Formats: sequence, structure tokens, C-alpha cells
Amino acid sequence: MLTMEWKLFDLRSESAISELVCLGGTCSNPFLRHRRGVKISRLFCSCRGIFLKASYSTVRTSNKAICSVGQEEFSVGNGSSRIIGINGARSTLYSRRSVLDASEDEYEGVVVNPERLPSNPNAFASILHSSLSHWKMKGKKGVWLKLPLEQSDLVPIAVKEGFQYHHAERGYVMLTYWIPEGPCMLPANASHQVGVGGFVINEKNEVLVVQEKHCAPTFADVWKLPTGFILESEEIYTGAVREIKEETGIDTEFVEVIAFRHAHNVAFEKSDLFFICMLRPLSTQIIVDDLEIQAAKWMPLFEFVEQPLIRGDIMFKKIIDICIARLGKCYCGLSAHQVISKFDGKPSSLYYNVLKDQDFNCQGA
Repeated sequence: MLTMEWKLFDLRSESAISELVCLGGTCSNPFLRHRRGVKISRLFCSCRGIFLKASYSTVRTSNKAICSVGQEEFSVGNGSSRIIGINGARSTLYSRRSVLDASEDEYEGVVVNPERLPSNPNAFASILHSSLSHWKMKGKKGVWLKLPLEQSDLVPIAVKEGFQYHHAERGYVMLTYWIPEGPCMLPANASHQVGVGGFVINEKNEVLVVQEKHCAPTFADVWKLPTGFILESEEIYTGAVREIKEETGIDTEFVEVIAFRHAHNVAFEKSDLFFICMLRPLSTQIIVDDLEIQAAKWMPLFEFVEQPLIRGDIMFKKIIDICIARLGKCYCGLSAHQVISKFDGKPSSLYYNVLKDQDFNCQGA
């Protein structure tokens, strides 16, 4: 019988580092030395409590090796791996394949936990392959794999295994894998961007307008409504108030959504939803955002309407006509109402208009 000892990693050693991946995170206590014809070509360990599970390949000149790790021992025979505890109790190593830590979604899919991914690319490749086999055997459908930016070196491994890009944010990339045969039934990435424009008019019948710093030469001298994009998890009405405050310094109160435009192939082949909102000014002093805005001012409504670009563009002219009709109480917009649905139990904003006899804000409806 050949006896050997694996020693814990010495920081002064120049030997290659193998990796221990524990349930609570990753620890770099590797085993390095090999003696008497037993060569460790790959080592990947995961620990649960005081027990050690190991998957490795060896080149050996004997049929069995006995190794000690701390106070625990394990033996490796011809294809069998066992734990030998202090009291001599034995248990077979890797009675099942390693599987990535993941949770099941409500559609019989799998969502991999991004906080407990192996940091070693070779270990990740091995466990990802065995995980897919395990999920296929279990009849799972879609797999969602979120890889953080700091582990971007794992992306090529996942792509080689058959994963496809789904979407990306600043801090991660999301990949998916469809297990069943036939077309993929996973939902596609978000197809729209959402923008808002604010129609703010004061008691003097003046409209709040801006000139943007970065625009095409054709629009350099045009005075337009303040506009911007809705942020993630932001309401339409709060986004409109925020954008106007950022660009002009004016505080406002949301009144209604007057209209919205739907366009396609606007940016990176995405569609665009643009909501025109009416807001009531709560302040008057303009403070221009120097990063985005060239100038801002209160402009008489008739001057704003008479601009050649406004008069010559069907959509812009229609938007202004609707706003003027709303001012004359000949048109009704959509106000925001907070509701909670039993489908998800989450609060939502439902935009609609309720007409009552005592409501004189919408006499034209």
C-alpha cells in the first residue's frame, strides 16, 4: 500500500494552486505535494461541514492511495472514493454529480445563484457541464445564468456549453439555456425604452422650454419641451417630475398623461414609448443643467406654437393641439391611480380617467 500526505498550501511555494470551494464561499487552501508516482493533474473540492468531497484525476503506480487532510482521511481506490472519519466510519464520495447552487422558478426552470459560483474557470466548466446533465435528467426547462462583471472570464465557458446572451447591465451579463427540444420559450429581453416629455404652463400662459446642448444642427435653435428617459423601477409621473427638475430646476406637480407615442427601431433596434405629461409648476426660478441643456426659459404659448418646426411637424403640432385642448377643458388625459392586483400582490399605477358630475376639469369628454 502506498502512503502519502497532502500538505496545506505554503505561500512561499511556487507550486500550482488548486481550489477548495466551500458552501459559504471560496477558500484557497490547496493541496500541492505528490510523492511516489501519484500525480494530481486536477483537483476540485467542495466541503460541507467537516466532510470533504473530491473530484480529481490521478496517475498512479499503485492501486490505492491513502491521504490525510487535517484530522480527516479519505481513500481513493480503483474508481471508488470514500471518506474515512476519525472513528473509521466510511461514506462514498460523489454519490451524485456536483450541481451549481440554484433555485427553481415557477416555470420549471432553474435560476443559478450568482453569489456562489466557482471562481476557478476549470472548476466552473466541470460543474456547469454536470449541472446541465442533472437538470436535463430532472426535466427542467430554462436555465438562467447571471455572471457578475468580476467573473467575466466564465462567459466563454458558458457560451461554449451552449448558453446564449439574454441581456447585460453595467455589473453583469445574463445568459440562458433552453433544455427541451423545440423552440425556446424563455421571454426575450426588454423590447422598449420609455421616455417622458413635460408640458408645464404657468398662470401667465407661458410654457417651460429648453434648448439642448447635444442635438442635430437642424434643431440647434429650436425651443422644445423638457424630455428624458424613465429610470429602472421609476413611475412615469415621478420620472417626468424628476427630468424637469434636473434640466430646468423647476419643481412641478404631475397632472395627467396627455398622450403617448409608440415608435420602433429607435435605438439599437429597440422600440420606444414616449409619454407626454401635463404638469403644474410649483416654482418659477430656472436653474439650467449645464451638462445637457444650453438654455431654458418661460416662453409665451403663442410664440412656442408659431415655431416653424412645431408648425411643420405633424406629430409635434398634434401634441401641442392636444395640450391646448386640455387647457380649454375640451380633452381629458389619464391620471395615475394606485392599485394592488391579486395576481402578484404588488402596488401598480393604473392610468385612467373617471368622470363625475362634480368634476369640472374634463368638461369636454
